[in-house]
Amino acid sequence: MRSTYELARAHYDANLRHDLEGMLADIAPDCRWTEMDGFPCAGTYVGKDEIFKNVFEVLGQQFDGYTFTLERLLDAGDDAVAIGTYTAKHKGTGKTFNARVVHVWGANGGLLRRFEQFTDTLRVAEAMR
Repeated sequence: MRSTYELARAHYDANLRHDLEGMLADIAPDCRWTEMDGFPCAGTYVGKDEIFKNVFEVLGQQFDGYTFTLERLLDAGDDAVAIGTYTAKHKGTGKTFNARVVHVWGANGGLLRRFEQFTDTLRVAEAMR
């Protein structure tokens, strides 16, 4: 059975390929995905359908070239911690942003069951206004 680190690595490898299906492949039906308060898609969503609709779809509607660049992925036993940067251009304002971000993952039973995002929401908000 793959570790949290291996599952998170597979998610980010799919992200590099622009493979949304691959990014969602190891998400458990009961996965709790939390986007930080102040972020455009803030909230906690459960399962692939809610995550796709409320996170990936929303970001695609509001931004061009939305990208997460992974710098480090740390194996923290039952958790994995990703450190990187978000970049994008807001469709409405034409402004770009560059925001530092940390993702914390948890897995159980060979599936990703928790995701929590910590990011510089001010940089994103500045691009949106």
